[in-house]
Amino acid sequence: MSRKPKSRQEIAQEFGISAKTLSRWFLKEKLNIPKGLISPKNQDFIYEKFGKEKHY
Repeated sequence: MSRKPKSRQEIAQEFGISAKTLSRWFLKEKLNIPKGLISPKNQDFIYEKFGKEKHY
């Protein structure tokens, strides 16, 4: 199964937070996540960093 890029809003919903809060998490941890859709590779990094299991 091929995974697709996700928006910040989609990932934030998985964590039960707003996209703004997700952006704050990125800033606090000094993560350089490019603007636009988040690639599956970066999704894995985000889920690992913030303690969420992978979502396929």
